[in-house]
This record gives sequence, C-alpha cells and structure tokens, in this order.
Amino acid sequence: MKALLSATPARLLSGYWLDSTPPPRWWWKKDASGGQMLEQTTHLVDLARYLVGDVVRVYGQSSHVDRAAFPGLDVATTSTAMLTFASGAIANFASTCLLNWNHRVGLHLFGEGLAIELTDRDVMIDIGRGRPVRGTGSDPVVLEDRDFIDAVRGGENRIRCPYPAALETLRLALAIERSAVEGRAIDVREREVIHV
Repeated sequence: MKALLSATPARLLSGYWLDSTPPPRWWWKKDASGGQMLEQTTHLVDLARYLVGDVVRVYGQSSHVDRAAFPGLDVATTSTAMLTFASGAIANFASTCLLNWNHRVGLHLFGEGLAIELTDRDVMIDIGRGRPVRGTGSDPVVLEDRDFIDAVRGGENRIRCPYPAALETLRLALAIERSAVEGRAIDVREREVIHV
C-alpha cells in the first residue's frame, strides 16, 4: 500500500469509526478512556500518518447526548476531526458510539485516478476498472493481540508502530480533543505539551 501511495499520493482521506458503545464502564468515562477519539479513532489517525505522513494542523468537534442505557457515560457520543498533512493532503474522521452494532471502521484514501478503501477485514483498490476486494483471511484482532503478547513476553516483535510513532499519534489525538474543547484549529508543529 505504501509503495502504491508513494507513486500516487493520497490527497483526500476519510476515516470512520461508527460503532456501538463498548460495554466496559471505564470506556464510558473521559477520565478513564479518553473517549472514542483517543481510544478507537486514534488507530485510524495512526494508519493515516503511516500511509500519508506528518500532520501539521488539526481541528476537532464533538458533542454528547445523555443515554438512558448508559448511565454516567460522559464521553463524546459523536466527534469529527479534520487534519491537514505536510504534503497538503486533507482528511476527515467521523466517530460515533450511538449505534447498537459495528457499522463501519475504515479509512478511504483518494489520489489521482485512485480510490482505496481499507477496513480491518479487507482492502479495495479502485483504478476505474472495477472494485476488486481482497480479504485478510483472518481475524485482525486476534493477530494484533498475539503480536502484542509475543512482544511483551520477549518473543519476536512484529509490532509495526514504533513507540515514537505511537506517541506522535497520541499527541495528535490529544490535540484533536483540545481543539474540540477550545473550538479552534491547532497547529501541531508547535511542540507544546497537549493536555485535555
């Protein structure tokens, strides 16, 4: 995918984490999970950074509705973020936990004559000659968990996100959250410590 995008860079990205509210009550609390942008959508932001490069500017918005089925839930129930990359590419990410099912989790990328749809289960590359879909053939959560446990146990390290890259993604997710609170875009090239 990276080789394909190096030849035809992505100029527009759309990410989606449209899902149900996870049952663990710690997830419902902003001070425990950070909310959907920090706990779930961050994976899509990380993938976008991996495929497209550095982000220079973020703007986030979020809203919350009380839900009788989830007493005490204080995280945003809907959120969106716009990102500008150093390359000039732009992205938007939409998240919600209002559904009762997993509707869509994925990242779509668009470049000159190229459309790519990535999900946790498959990839579709469209160059105007059909929409061929290729599946992963296995459960990605099981693979991720296995790789993490193997690395922690001192076995083969198959984790693809180095620690400094993970910290940068966390910094971006925190900047998105801060942007939503402050109601303004944030230039992330300024290396200030970001707290929410």
